[in-house]
Amino acid sequence: MFFRRSEQRRRKGEPLPWWDLYAKRLTRVRHPVLRAFYQAGVVDEATAIEDVPMTAMDFETTGLDPAKDTIVSIGVVPFTLRRISSSQGRYWVVNPGGRFREDSVVFHRITHRDVEQCPDLRDVLPEVIQAISRTVVVVHYRQIERRFLDAAARERWGEGIIFPVIDTMDIEARFHRQSLAARWSRFWAHFWGRNERSLRLAASRSRYNLPVYAPHHALTDALATAELFQAQVAWRFSPQTPVSDLWQ
Repeated sequence: MFFRRSEQRRRKGEPLPWWDLYAKRLTRVRHPVLRAFYQAGVVDEATAIEDVPMTAMDFETTGLDPAKDTIVSIGVVPFTLRRISSSQGRYWVVNPGGRFREDSVVFHRITHRDVEQCPDLRDVLPEVIQAISRTVVVVHYRQIERRFLDAAARERWGEGIIFPVIDTMDIEARFHRQSLAARWSRFWAHFWGRNERSLRLAASRSRYNLPVYAPHHALTDALATAELFQAQVAWRFSPQTPVSDLWQ
């Protein structure tokens, strides 16, 4: 019902809908996992967010540059506005091989010994992509998950992956910039030489009175992102908001 091409016409100059982007990729990709992913399609852009199946996703990586860094762990949690299916969450730790960086351990707390017997990302990549298939991915800062997953697919299969995401950090930044209180907050922060209010996951959650979780565990952060998005919709949007107003 929801996975169909929109009947709405696009205005000249507007970006192609995600359904059309998937269809174009399907004509070119060769790897069976990617073909199945694009063939499954994507939710229609006019669908109300309350009817959209979503997957919260979080990566822990060895750094911030997908050209030289790589993924260490992955967490995914399926959810909707009504329910978070935490029991169906998945968690993988993978061996980054020669690109493991000891200085990154202080963040994700996964040591070289922890990853020695873990599989290569190539072995779990099909499961990860299947987990986000036919859903809209929700992340906190899209540059990590979108770029690193694309880089991982290119490195192992010679073909990248594209998919729409809802970015809870971007939503928070959008409203933080627009509010009068936020503008005054930035003014006084600049006046006193202080940093602006943080947009990190924990800080963003605190503004909605969500519980505090230990950071930098991929599965916990995925759950935290799902909860944050539910709160953002409850406070700032409507369940009837079309998904096209939120995804990128």
